[in-house]
Amino acid sequence: MRSLSRIAPGWWDYTTLDGALLEEAARLTPEQLAGMGRNGFRVHFYDSLEDFYLAEALEYIGAWSQATASNPVGICGPVGPTEQLPLVARLVNELGLSLKHAHFWAMDEWVVDGKEVPRSHPLSFARTNLELCFDRIDATLRMPDDQMHFPTSTPEEYSRSFDQVRCAVMQGGQGEVKHWAFNDPFPRQGRFEDAPPSAEDYLRLPTRVVPLHPLTIVQNARTSGNGNLCIVPPQAISVGPVETWKAEKVSIWHAGTHDNPFGMRLTTLMISQNIVDTSVPMSLLALHPNVHFHFFRPGLGTTEADMH
Repeated sequence: MRSLSRIAPGWWDYTTLDGALLEEAARLTPEQLAGMGRNGFRVHFYDSLEDFYLAEALEYIGAWSQATASNPVGICGPVGPTEQLPLVARLVNELGLSLKHAHFWAMDEWVVDGKEVPRSHPLSFARTNLELCFDRIDATLRMPDDQMHFPTSTPEEYSRSFDQVRCAVMQGGQGEVKHWAFNDPFPRQGRFEDAPPSAEDYLRLPTRVVPLHPLTIVQNARTSGNGNLCIVPPQAISVGPVETWKAEKVSIWHAGTHDNPFGMRLTTLMISQNIVDTSVPMSLLALHPNVHFHFFRPGLGTTEADMH
């Protein structure tokens, strides 16, 4: 039987992996990470945050620039990071890029009492996307409201839209529990008491309401709530692997803010070596044909003990 989680014994997570794999990840240097690309997996490094977030913003422009009346194109984007969003709006305005045929999918949203939170909620992802990006785009260029797809607790229409419009890129960050969007590990209960779900089972998951791993709640309190755990809901609606595999490219942005030096090394190692384990949901991207990891080099830090 696999070890219990050191974080939350009632859940699966990366601390249940074999210790030798965790030790190997901890030893990796930035130079080694840079060389871990393979066919279907590319690793990119940026030496400044300005370059990092500009490159992320340019993925929006690159996707939307392909959109035509007969070939609408969209991008699925995260809140976390958010620094790219004002840059996207500025680029659209400066370039005079019409978004008439472009689409956008928000990755996720918080859920309270079984329903997505309203935009008045202090942590609303929909409001954040609008305030930091879309509301800043000139009205003559902005995409129609019905081409902005926000997930809800009844996600069927949202999920169908991935079959109706080409998703050129799905962006994401990486949380401390090693998820993209809110694709968290599973609770350790029922038929998953002794082993986490198989990759095949996990890849069948569509957009859905997800119970959040305790580490995800702690991380979001740290990054978005100034430590106030009480305002972070225990559930979210998340784009699933089903929709992710309809994206032509999956692009993960590691600034060193949402996950830590060890976690960024672990998922790079697992994807590079095709080690798939659903206790580390990000490792499932080893099975996607076109994945890009982007690192802010100073954000990789070190995994050595640092007492302070």
